[in-house]
Parts: sequence; structure tokens; C-alpha cells
Amino acid sequence: MEPGKKRDYYEVLGVARTATADEIKKAYRRLAMQYHPDRNQGDKGAEQKFKEISEAYEVLCDENKRRQYDQYGHDGLRSTFGPGGFDFSRDFTHVSDLQDLFGSLFGENGSVFDDLFGGGRRSSRNGPQQGADLRFDLEIDFEEAIFGSQREITLPITEQCATCSGSGSEPGSSEGTCRQCGGRGAVVASSGFFQVRQTCPACGGRGKVITKPCRDCRGTGRQKQKRRIALRIPAGVETGSRLRLAGRGEGGVRGGPAGDLYVILHVKPHALFQREGNDLFCEIPVAFHIAALGGEVEVPTLDGFARLKIEAGVENGRVFRLRGKGVPSVEGYGAGDLNVRISIEVPAHLNSRQKKALKEFSDLCAPENYPQTAKLRVQGEGFLRAKEELLQAKSKS
Repeated sequence: MEPGKKRDYYEVLGVARTATADEIKKAYRRLAMQYHPDRNQGDKGAEQKFKEISEAYEVLCDENKRRQYDQYGHDGLRSTFGPGGFDFSRDFTHVSDLQDLFGSLFGENGSVFDDLFGGGRRSSRNGPQQGADLRFDLEIDFEEAIFGSQREITLPITEQCATCSGSGSEPGSSEGTCRQCGGRGAVVASSGFFQVRQTCPACGGRGKVITKPCRDCRGTGRQKQKRRIALRIPAGVETGSRLRLAGRGEGGVRGGPAGDLYVILHVKPHALFQREGNDLFCEIPVAFHIAALGGEVEVPTLDGFARLKIEAGVENGRVFRLRGKGVPSVEGYGAGDLNVRISIEVPAHLNSRQKKALKEFSDLCAPENYPQTAKLRVQGEGFLRAKEELLQAKSKS
């Protein structure tokens, strides 16, 4: 495999391309158990392997992402994960599958597990915890992507309850010791010769329980609210560009800070311009008499119309490059080019005088006035001669 080239997702999980959802999940659970960082602490290779199989699972267990991957390969997922590619802490949406698998074994002291999901930002189970990062996909017009704009989006966001400040307890009340674990936050389950220490299911590992739940959030410590968020879209963004709004994600737990909001941009197609990186492409019609005699045509650019000189006898499909007339760099320096492809336009809706003039012009033309037509005739005749010679040789053999 070439250096830096992504492996096939089916190969990563060791399954066939026809594998069922259950087969994919079973393969992932087996590999995740083998390479989980908490089982291979200090082994960076195992951690990278774990992220690789998680990326493959994220795509193949999702019907839409899998269909996109099967059709277009890794390139088809660029807008899904963004230009930076798959980010485990942001893009992995099957945390529950891992919690089902590892919760009892690593739930209490899974520091590496927490680091993978929260970027090392989470604190202990008993203390404040940062809220989850959120993703929002936003479709914008081509003009907004080129020149930038101001947008306002409305999102339902789970935030810290203002009444209890995220504690979940009614103001003025106190928490009690969990009876199931005796305040230890963990219980021990025995099975034959084995003893497994796992997080207490009653208190979630906190060792304490709410005796009088907050009347507004019902003990959860958080409430879902609709929030209007102002968004500045910088000039030069493209499909897959990611905007990060720090602290505008899900509210924290027990007084922890809020997560971040990531806005993934998707640019609508444009009728006139097509974009590749910072370069633009457009096709403009050129009247046939200008193509024959030469002249100037007007070309639409991001800054207005520009005049393009056309030499006599220009061929249909010729591409002209206007340097620096493309998309300004999102970093604020330089710009791409505008590539203009000409399309010779045949006049329509001719009146009698125009038709007569064209007939007179046609009568004055000779074969050398149409070299491409003459060339085609020569090539066609050469093909037919070769065919005849081949058939004659076959008949004699």
C-alpha cells in the first residue's frame, strides 16, 4: 500500500463487501476488544489501530455512509468528515456500542477511553464534566462561500439547568449516599473464580444519589433549550469547511463547561461557475463571426465583467485563463484563477436577409476555409481504404 493511502474499510474490519450489519458489528467488537487503549496502555500503535477500525465501523455500520463509500470510495466521504478527515472525538457516533462492550471493565477508571472521546478534557465521574461537542450541517449559497456572510441558526441545545446549576438537586437540598454501593461508586460482581469490579448502576459511579430532584430538570441537571446563534461565514470557504464555535455545544454536567459547536458547510451548485479548490471554471458563448474574424467578448468574473480578446479562427472549446480572478484564499492572501471555456454559438431565428447573406457567404467558401472538415474527410477515407484492404486480404487467405 502507498504511504499515507487509506486502507479499504472492509479490509480493516476483515469482512467481505457483502457483509451484513450484524457481521460488521461482530467484527468491530472483536477488534475493539483486542486494540482498545485501556488494554494496551502506552501502545500508540494499538491506539491508532483502534481509531482506524472505529473509523471503518462508523462508515460501514451506517447505511447512507456505506452506500456513499461503496460508490465513490474515500473521496466520497470528504464532505462527511471534513477536510481534516475522520476525527474520533468528533465523528464517532456509536459510543453506546463501546460502552456496552467496555463499560463494566473500563467504566470506572477508563482515563484513556475518556481521552479518546473528549480529547482529554473530561474530569472524574464525581466532578464536573464538559458537555459534548455538537455538529450542525449548514447549506449555503455559492455567493456566501465566495464573499462571506452573516447567518443566524436556531438549534435545540441541551444546557445546564439554571435552577439547580447542573446539580440535579432541588436548591437547598443535599445528596445522599448511594445504598447500593455504600458511597464507593462501584460494585463487585462474582462469577465462579472471577470477580469483576464495575460502575455502580444506581449512582453511575458517583457514590451519591439525588434525594430531592430539581423540579425544572427532574434531576438530570440539564434542559433542552432553543438557542439562536449568530454565525460569521468567512470569504473563501468551500464544501467541507468546518467552523468551530467554542462553548456553544452541549452544556456541561455538574457545573462543567459547555462543549463546542462545529458547523460543517455545504455549498450549493452554481449555474454559472464551477469550483475546484480556489480555481473557477465557466463556459461562455462566442458568436461564430467573432470566432472567425476575431474580436472581444465580455466574461463574467467575481469582480464584474472583463473583456477577453479572441483571435481569428479560434477553435471551439478553447480555454483561456484569467489569473487571479478565482476565489480569494480563506487565509486572506492570494486568489485562484478563472478558466473560461468558449463555446461557439450558431445564430438562431434568422430573417430572410440574414439567410441570404449567409448563403452568399457559403457559396464563396472553399474546402480550405474549413480545415477541420477537410481533415475529417481525409481520415474517413483512410479508414475505409484500410478496411477494404483488410477484407481483400481475408478473402484471399
